Amino acid sequence: MLNDNQLQQAVLAELKWEPSITAAHIGVTANGGVVALTGHVESFMEKHAAETAASRVKGVKAVAEEIEVRLPFDTKRGDEEIAAAALERFSWDVSVPPDAVKVKVEKGWITLTGAVDWHYQKEAAEQDVRGLFGVVGVSNQTTIKPRINVSNLSDDITHALHRSVFFDPKEVTVSAQGGKVKLTGTVHSWHDRQVAAATAWAAPGATAVENDIAIM
Repeated sequence: MLNDNQLQQAVLAELKWEPSITAAHIGVTANGGVVALTGHVESFMEKHAAETAASRVKGVKAVAEEIEVRLPFDTKRGDEEIAAAALERFSWDVSVPPDAVKVKVEKGWITLTGAVDWHYQKEAAEQDVRGLFGVVGVSNQTTIKPRINVSNLSDDITHALHRSVFFDPKEVTVSAQGGKVKLTGTVHSWHDRQVAAATAWAAPGATAVENDIAIM
C-alpha cells in the first residue's frame, strides 16, 4: 500500500506520462487514497484526460478534480458556433440516435438533455463534445428511457459480473428497484470499480447506476 507521498508522486508520474496532458500546470495532493487535482489546462478534453489518468493509478480510491479550463485566445468560440459543431458531430456518430440529444451552450459550457435507449448512447454524445474548440465544461443530463420488464435486472447483472475475469461471486452485490441499480462490495482497483459500473449500465432496462463499491 502506497503512503500519501508515494501516491502523490505516482499520480504526478502518470500525468507526465500521458501525452495529451501538460502536467506542469497541474497540482496533485493525496490523502488516504483520495487524490485532489488543481491547476489549469487549455481544454476540457485535457481536463478529462487528467482525471482519467489519475484514477487509473494503483491505490487511488477517489479523485477530487478542481482543474480550471483556460482557453487560449485562438481556440475560443462563440456559443452558437459550439452548439452547431456539437449537432454536426452527432449527425456523424452512429451511436447517437438522430434528434435524441439536445444541446444548450452558455459561455462555453455545454448541457446535454433528451432521452436515449442505452447508456452507451449517452456516453457517446458526451464524448463527441468534449474535444470541441471553446468547450470549458459538459453537463450530461441525458436520461435513459425506462423499459417495461426489469424484474430480472439484478440477476442479469450479477451473472454478467460473474462472467468477467475481474470479479468473483463474493466481491460485488447487485440490487435493483425498477431500473435503478445499486452496486456494493469491494474490489482491488478503480479500474475494476469502473468495469462493474459499465457492466451494470450494459443491462437492458438499467436507467441509473449507483456505484457504492469500495476499493480495498
